[in-house]
Amino acid sequence: MEQKIPKSVKIMEVGPRDGLQNEKTIVDTATKIAFIEHLHAAGLRRIEVTAFVSPKWIPPLADQMEVARGITRHKEVSYAALVPNMRGYERAMEASIDEVAFVVAASETHNKKNINASTQEALARYKEIGEQARKDKIPFRGYISCAFGCPYEGAISVDAVNELAVFFKDLGAYEMSIGDTIGVGNPLQTLGLLAQLEQKVPLSMIALHMHDTRGLALANIFAALTMGVASFDSSVGGLGGCPYAPGASGNVATEDLVNMLQSMGVETGVNVDLLTQVSLKMEKVLNRTLPAKLLAVCKS
Repeated sequence: MEQKIPKSVKIMEVGPRDGLQNEKTIVDTATKIAFIEHLHAAGLRRIEVTAFVSPKWIPPLADQMEVARGITRHKEVSYAALVPNMRGYERAMEASIDEVAFVVAASETHNKKNINASTQEALARYKEIGEQARKDKIPFRGYISCAFGCPYEGAISVDAVNELAVFFKDLGAYEMSIGDTIGVGNPLQTLGLLAQLEQKVPLSMIALHMHDTRGLALANIFAALTMGVASFDSSVGGLGGCPYAPGASGNVATEDLVNMLQSMGVETGVNVDLLTQVSLKMEKVLNRTLPAKLLAVCKS
């Protein structure tokens, strides 16, 4: 088992996008830009900065263009954005985004509520965008949400997850991020899902995007590590949630993830002390206590 645990992992920090999209407090543009810069200073090298979605649907990200154009670019960092359609992709290109992501659920009902499209309609959109991204030489990844369970449909077929992973692989995505959107997965389920995915897609192309609703995100991540998965999404402080997944908490906290990995001797390139300082700043901005376990330790 230990032989498969990677020596280093990649982290996609999703706090500025997935984290802030569900916050009741609307964060001003200058603070978002400073937030992203602090994440870079802490050592994060993949940062999802915003989503080019309609402000009508996600008001906290209404300043998407201002944020994307206002951040200081560092050559060692890939600045990513979520795009739901060709117009969103075009705006991301206008803002000089380095890479884009598409999201589709392994649940038909969630797709209709989250992206206002059926699964097949969504995939047709992404096929068009993916083909354009390949022409433009823009890297892209596919988010497969509700892979462990859906708030509307309950249990999700592994076949549905497999089909979406193969779709994104064939389209040219460099990575597929498998999401436990409502935080219902357990380690055995994680092992089983990855074992079946591995039959269709190399695990080197798989990332996990785990929400910590029931406190099992790190346990699920450890299970994935034992299979050699070396890419994870996380959100500083444990920020976030999905507006269209009732009851879902934020992503696994980046500092908790980094702390676990580094205590195991797995390299992340992230300074956990600086990271906790970022979370403390965001607590003041949002005027609420963030759920990261390491933050509580720092305050004690």
